[in-house]
Amino acid sequence: MAGWYELSRSTDGQFRFVLKAGNAETILTSELYKTRASADNGIASVQKNCSDDARFERKEAKNGKHYFNLKAANHQIIGTSQMYAAARNCETGIESVKNNGVSTVIKDKTAD
Repeated sequence: MAGWYELSRSTDGQFRFVLKAGNAETILTSELYKTRASADNGIASVQKNCSDDARFERKEAKNGKHYFNLKAANHQIIGTSQMYAAARNCETGIESVKNNGVSTVIKDKTAD
């Protein structure tokens, strides 16, 4: 099964999306957006930028865990991964975003 986006609202009414892999694991989480239109633009930005390896910023946290940010052409962070124990697992996460980020399936959870 291919991946999908889940669009939801935070407790303060802002919007966020997550990109899920086909196994329902969250592979990318967005920042908070004030409007639904901005969140929709964020999803479109993931779809546009996820196939370009140069858009992935690989990072190591102070605790030694690895993660990545997906950035747009203007260098704004579109989404952030979970923390990974090993760099190779982080690379697997990037590959999953590349494979699933082009999905056009959006599950709207904003009314939940």
